[in-house]
Amino acid sequence: MRTNKQAEIIVFKKEGKELIFLILKRNPQKGGFWQPITGGVEENETFEETAIREVNEEIGVTHNIELIDIGYSFEFIDHNKNHIEKVFGLEISPETDIVLSEEHTEFKWVNGQVAIDQFLKYPKNKEGFMKVMEYINNL
Repeated sequence: MRTNKQAEIIVFKKEGKELIFLILKRNPQKGGFWQPITGGVEENETFEETAIREVNEEIGVTHNIELIDIGYSFEFIDHNKNHIEKVFGLEISPETDIVLSEEHTEFKWVNGQVAIDQFLKYPKNKEGFMKVMEYINNL
């Protein structure tokens, strides 16, 4: 059973000296918009366990999943219910194959600012992207 908690995972990789970010397009039945990996926390599951499960389910990555906890979460209302979403970063190797689930129809690797300005729909997803980019730049 799902809770009112969600995990958001912003996947990135290095392309030369630049970082590029993965965005996914939801299938039309689920809205058809672009977003990072997201998923609901099940009962008796941590945010981290959810994030790892969602990375596996949504893009087929099953190994070397080392989440970056940036210490950021936000609240939002959906269907008159309060939700909490915790944001993680995840760097994957440039050779990693992306295998989409049926939940998404396509993916793109884009500059983080391009993702924010041209693709992402929800302000809190945009803010999560900015927070991950800030965190990475401060490492």
